[in-house]
Formats: sequence, structure tokens, C-alpha cells
Amino acid sequence: MSSLPDSYDCVVIGGGPAGLSAALNLARARKRVLVVDSNRPRNAATMISHGFLTRDGVPPHELRRLAREELAQYPGVEVLQRASVRAVRALAADEDDIPLAGVADVERPDRFEVEITGATPAAGRVVQSRSIVVATGLRETLPALPSIRAYYGMSLFSCVACDGYEQLDLPLALIGETDDLLERALLVAQWTSALTVFTNGVARLSVADEAVLAAHGIRLDRRVIDDLEGERGALSAVRLFDGERVPVTGGFVRPLWHPVVDFLEGLALDTDDDGHLATDRDGRTAVPGIYAAGDVAAPGPQQLIVAAGAGARVAAIITHDLLGVTTSH
Repeated sequence: MSSLPDSYDCVVIGGGPAGLSAALNLARARKRVLVVDSNRPRNAATMISHGFLTRDGVPPHELRRLAREELAQYPGVEVLQRASVRAVRALAADEDDIPLAGVADVERPDRFEVEITGATPAAGRVVQSRSIVVATGLRETLPALPSIRAYYGMSLFSCVACDGYEQLDLPLALIGETDDLLERALLVAQWTSALTVFTNGVARLSVADEAVLAAHGIRLDRRVIDDLEGERGALSAVRLFDGERVPVTGGFVRPLWHPVVDFLEGLALDTDDDGHLATDRDGRTAVPGIYAAGDVAAPGPQQLIVAAGAGARVAAIITHDLLGVTTSH
């Protein structure tokens, strides 16, 4: 006779600041929580994080380690590392646990079945949960420059709010292939008056955009980039395809971001044009019982403290929703 699957009040998918913060606050509400963490954070290349009150200058991996230590003090929390979710299915509210093909017409699924894969086939599990927090964040694709990974996270960054202060008054590059480089350039220019925007021959900036950049003292270079130059992670120049070198000492890159939501296929979840999960102000998705927090849900400042706050808020809402309690705080 097969044993019944483990059952939780909440499965948190993603072990970054949003997911770990949600798990901590749910644990403090005496909920049984399972955190599933692939242990492959998007900011793995980042050496130092900034803007997190009381933890400014701490490496991101150290923040996650401290958070997991804190969670270990709560008996109701289990953290699976090097694990990922293959699928989430809504279960009908009957004894046969029939997976629902869609949940648009269901007021609230009774619970969810979560299929988990581990580092080995034997580590795979199937569990059930009353609620789900999606905190998987984003995958990113950088411009296809041969040496870009050698500098990313050390002298070339993606989060202006996170790392702009350390680039004060330096000659910087902004490299990207998207059409929002004008807005990003204006942000970067708050920290330096020596900024060059490189479109790599791809991003479409209009003549009017170029005039705005020039009015702010920002140089625009539309040529194709051959590669980046520097030593030991310190960027020193952008080498263009025609052989010219533009000296810089650091800068920012605009990746393409992709929300990690593949495992939610088959559920009636709404997304925006870029694939982010659509939620209400409290993190509820279109499927009752499924919530989202952090970068997977709402584009905005991609800072650790912002994601942690979103996780804490979602945890409070879940605590109320599981009880059927409505409260304004």
C-alpha cells in the first residue's frame, strides 16, 4: 500500500530573499512550510549586495545562508536545496484527488500537488499543499559578448539602484540591445557625468532619443561591439568591431529577463506582456491559493530588500486567507 504524500500549509518555490522571507513569516504563524530551492540564484556572480538595511555590503550568498540558519530554528520549515519543481497541479476537493484540467471555474482548489525533482532521481518527491508561493525570480540573457561573464558582478552590473553608488564619477558604459536604453541611461547618469551608451548595433534609439542623451552629456555609440577588455574582473575598455577602444572603468548591462514559470503550465494564471505573473496588490494570482512574490511577479527595483518585503507581505496574506479572515493589516 502506497503511503500518503507529505502535506504542507504552503510550498514556497524559490529560495531567494522573497521566498525565504515568506517562509520565515509563515513559520512564525505556525504554518508547515516546504521551501524548494534550486540553489542557482540569478545574482550568483554578484560579489557584494547593497541597499539591505543592516546588511549593506554583505555578499548575496551570505544573506541566503543567514536566512537558512534562521529558518532552521523553526520546526515547521523544511528547506530542499538543489531541487526544483517540475509541475504544480490543482486537486479537486474529493477523496480521489483528481487533478483539475483548469481552475478558472473553481472558486478555490482544495489543495495542490507539487512534483519535485532533486539532485538524484531518488531525491524526487510529490507533496501536497494548501497554498503555493512562486518566488522563482528571473532568468537573464546577457548580450552575446565573448568576455562579458568575466566582468559581470565585479565591474559590470545590471541593477543601477544596487550598484550605482560604487561607480560614482567614473567613466562608465551602458551596454544593451533593448529599446529602453534612454530611460536606463538617465538613471545611470545620476552617478556619473562620463557615460557612453552602447547599442551594439541592435537597440533602436531615435534621433530625438539621441538629442535627449546629448542634452544630459551622455554619449551614444551605435557601433557593433567586438568584446570587452580588462583584467581580473576589472573592466578597462569596450572594444568595437572596427578596432577602436573606448576606455571605461565599469558600467551596466541591460539583460533580457525571463520569469521562471514553466512549471505552472496548465494552470489558468494571468501574465503581463513580458511573462511576469499578474497579481493583485497582495500577491494573489488569478488562481486562488497561488501567490507570487519578488521579481517573478512585478518588474521594479530588483533589490534584495524589496523582494524580502514582498515575501513578508505575501506570507501575511496567506495566513489570513487560509483562515478565511479579512483584515486591513
